[in-house]
Amino acid sequence: MEKGDCVENIQDNQKVEGLFLVSEVSRAETRAGKPYLTLKVMDKTGSLTGRVWDNADHWEKECTPGKVVLLQGQSQSYKGAIQLKINSVQQVGDDDVDLTAFAPSTSHNTTQMAAELLELVKGVADPHIRKLLLHFLEDNAFMEDFCQAPAAKNMHHAYLGGLLEHTLNVARLADMVAGLYSSVDRSLLIAGAILHDIGKIKEFSYPAPPFDYTDRGRLVGHIVLGVEMLHEHIAKIKGFPADIAMRLEHLILSHHGRYEFGSPALPMFHEAFILNFLDDLDSKINYVERLSSQLDKPGYQWSEYQRFMERFLYLSGTKMSEDVEESFSAGQEKKETAGPDSKQPPLLWGR
Repeated sequence: MEKGDCVENIQDNQKVEGLFLVSEVSRAETRAGKPYLTLKVMDKTGSLTGRVWDNADHWEKECTPGKVVLLQGQSQSYKGAIQLKINSVQQVGDDDVDLTAFAPSTSHNTTQMAAELLELVKGVADPHIRKLLLHFLEDNAFMEDFCQAPAAKNMHHAYLGGLLEHTLNVARLADMVAGLYSSVDRSLLIAGAILHDIGKIKEFSYPAPPFDYTDRGRLVGHIVLGVEMLHEHIAKIKGFPADIAMRLEHLILSHHGRYEFGSPALPMFHEAFILNFLDDLDSKINYVERLSSQLDKPGYQWSEYQRFMERFLYLSGTKMSEDVEESFSAGQEKKETAGPDSKQPPLLWGR
């Protein structure tokens, strides 16, 4: 179906008709006791609040959070912000929409990224590690989730396809570092780069925004979930060497680098140190790039104080896709007021 109107283009006193994703719904009553609905709807260009004043009982069944709807209404300016007076809502089938039109997503082609990752795996010298990695990448159900999942809820690569993008970047860096230092076990480091965040496909709920933690994700966390997934796949490979399995476990368990950052173990061998640094490097670069994309004038300039990096940053404005910028803006706004629900301590980046 055609998308229709986009949030960023809606002006005051305009007839609105288009597809939008419902992110929040609440029901209330006027002073006269008449029920009405308040909806927050979004696409990748932004979000709007709308209200259904008439026939709330009839339309409520169409307004399911996480579902795309065909919405018709009228825009109105209220206290300096555009809102919608919604006249009708019709839920649209999941097969009829492309979720990337309604949620922040990677600016890169996921099919091409997955193909590049597969080529890196095919070049892994150790036959046991190569077989294990192919076990993951040739699992259609795993790859469907892996190509869609975000890498974080807010801080870095927090958009659809972000996990694949982050993983590929870390694997590229691992490949380069292994080429520089002959002491590095390339097969092991590439494996760590690809497997370190696999648990995030179970840590986050991402079929539709806003992204959030699953129950197991919040209670167990992606590091332990990733080790569980590693065990499941190794169990399907007859004769997989126990010493390699142990080192792969350690790479996943230690990749956050420090206990206070959520690592059950500290990096204790060559490739584990490197993986921690590469993971942190790509996470911070993505964060800084998105900060730079928000600057509205050219040239170097100071950012606001970044409490998660505990410093001001001297940034040069760069251009970035609007969907990624929208994701970062939303995450920054939420993190500024984050309370006990925030899982991350300062300077924690893997996440």
